[in-house]
Amino acid sequence: MDSTGNLGEMAAHLGLDLVTVTLLTCGVFHRRHRRRELVPAYLALNVALFAVVAALGRVGDNGGLALGFGLFGVLSIVRLRSDSVRHQEVAYYFTTLVLGLLCWLPGLGLGVAATLAGVLLLVLYAADHPRLYAHERRTVVTLDAVYEDEDALRAELRRRLGEPYGWTVREVDYVRDLTVVEVRYRAADYVPVPPATRPPEVSRTPAASGTPAPRTTPKEPAAW
Repeated sequence: MDSTGNLGEMAAHLGLDLVTVTLLTCGVFHRRHRRRELVPAYLALNVALFAVVAALGRVGDNGGLALGFGLFGVLSIVRLRSDSVRHQEVAYYFTTLVLGLLCWLPGLGLGVAATLAGVLLLVLYAADHPRLYAHERRTVVTLDAVYEDEDALRAELRRRLGEPYGWTVREVDYVRDLTVVEVRYRAADYVPVPPATRPPEVSRTPAASGTPAPRTTPKEPAAW
């Protein structure tokens, strides 16, 4: 009876975990960032961590110690490279990990776990909302000049991109007169450009019909 009750409780916590991580990955992350290759990674990481926590929580008196070492081993194999994973995606990674932990920590009730998971979802949904920073952009530009004056550099970035919030000079090349700048700026409001009118088509009736076009004889200059 005790085993049946534990299995039922574990199934309820597993259902909570699957619902929350599916809302996070498919309902929020994929709809905003369209990184399909990261969705299976998030789901697998979350469910695997849930399974590890559930298994280590079933051991005896040393369950807390085994749980700590096990979680340290699981988290140590997760490698996040800043070149391929953006900061928003790192936030989703850690939220996925925390959801897997919350949904089956030993002694944590289902109601408390559901409340904390809901808070995590709401915070990440609001913090990563596209309307919150709709006009802010970040890019790396290469300028064909060396700017030793910050005011001149700011004016050039404003002319090319928009109002800059800040920038970091990555590279200055005095030989080729290049400056590589990572800049955060405010994009200008989009102004729709009317479509260009097509020029009138030239009639090609004589050539299309196969009859040669009439030849014109150049007029001789009038004699004075």
